[in-house]
Amino acid sequence: MSRLYEKYKNTIKEELKKELNLKNIMMVPKLDKIVINSGVGEATQNIKVLDKVVEELGDIAGQKPVIRRAKKSIAAFRLRSGMPVGATVTLRGPHMYEFLDRLVSIVMPRIKDFRGVSARSFDGRGNYTIAIKDQLVFPEINYNKVEKTKGMSITFVTTAQTDAMGRALLSRLGMPFRQ
Repeated sequence: MSRLYEKYKNTIKEELKKELNLKNIMMVPKLDKIVINSGVGEATQNIKVLDKVVEELGDIAGQKPVIRRAKKSIAAFRLRSGMPVGATVTLRGPHMYEFLDRLVSIVMPRIKDFRGVSARSFDGRGNYTIAIKDQLVFPEINYNKVEKTKGMSITFVTTAQTDAMGRALLSRLGMPFRQ
């Protein structure tokens, strides 16, 4: 098991129960899944770009991404329904906690001029999304093989009912929120 999951199970759960004044331990919010998504708009002209993004997302997440396809046709973007436009990975269980541990302890300190993540990116239901502009901050990416930098969004889906509960959970798990 991941060291972050062990820490959650043994200490964080009890601390959150006391902090949030919850009556039952089952009411304590937990991390449900992490979704990593990368859109590739230029895949409509060059499909090889998508292959590289899928390979890099697989290296970052440790599992194979799923190719996302367009749902609608949009003539202005030269996009037809069913064309591949991005890749996504959903992490659950031990992989999820290992990814979060690496993200907080290795990747975020490598971001240039990093002062913490904004606390305003919650969706109203306790889920949190951050955007990373450059995939080179991940140590799994070989700098020499990257042709073009690509960004990604990372969504933390929690069982929290409010943003305050979600923020309390993520800050206990090590998410460095800006003061």
